Amino acid sequence: EAFMSVCKLCPRQCGVDRESRLGFCGVGSDPVVARAGLHFWEEPCISGSNGSGTVFFSGCNLRCVFCQNYDISTGVAGKRITVARLKEIYRELIAKGAHNINLVTPTHFADAIAESLSEKLPVPVVYNTNGYESLDTLQKLSGKIQIYLPDLKYSDDAAAWKYSHCKNYFATATAAIREMFRQTGKYILDPETGVLQRGVVIRHLVMPGMLTNTCRVIDFVRENFAPGEVLFSLMRQYVPCGDAASFPEIDRKLTDEEYDAAEEYLFNSGIEDGFVQEKESAGREFIPAFDLTGV
Repeated sequence: EAFMSVCKLCPRQCGVDRESRLGFCGVGSDPVVARAGLHFWEEPCISGSNGSGTVFFSGCNLRCVFCQNYDISTGVAGKRITVARLKEIYRELIAKGAHNINLVTPTHFADAIAESLSEKLPVPVVYNTNGYESLDTLQKLSGKIQIYLPDLKYSDDAAAWKYSHCKNYFATATAAIREMFRQTGKYILDPETGVLQRGVVIRHLVMPGMLTNTCRVIDFVRENFAPGEVLFSLMRQYVPCGDAASFPEIDRKLTDEEYDAAEEYLFNSGIEDGFVQEKESAGREFIPAFDLTGV
């Protein structure tokens, strides 16, 4: 099946032929992978006891200035591989005991990923995305993805423009999350292991000085999903990375007061299904080495 010649996989709608020139994501249409291995630092229901079989793709359709994976999202370090090799990587991770196959920053390779999932895997597939997704692309993946793990980074579109140079982030990401939920339905945990089998986990990274942004994200989740429908993960792991030094207001870790206020707002919201993070999560040691392990 031929790849589309002009790329409209994500909301940026670059419309370039990625065989001959690059769009915003900075990579061609063949998958570029920087690391594949068992990962233990996802939410407990994703990592479980054996780890999540993560495949870190290079390039990104968002390229946030503060990205923890800046070396591969903007630096696009990684190795170009075939779809056949991608399928092998899945098998190798499953053989190591991975609870799932976790596709990290997959959007710009959605065509290749759809092809790589032509046969159903024996474990759930996790689509681990920044939330800036087009409905057309998500619909093409329908039935192939059991778990969606979207970020809902911004309710504040001015911040989305400043730090991720994208328009209409909130409307785009919330529409995408509704489509993800339409595909998966209510989340299902394995009763024995507590590992997620299907569903949506909405992630939100609390940013320095942006409490209102966080509160509006929590409001969206509370207003749009009933208890038992989706999981929500309030993340504390912000560490200034990438080009954050160019933006003094976000060039620091969160204060205890900031995260405590966000956590309190979450607890008062009535959302009970989900996760908060310990202060220790804000450390660079949790950022994996993008050294082509497992590729």
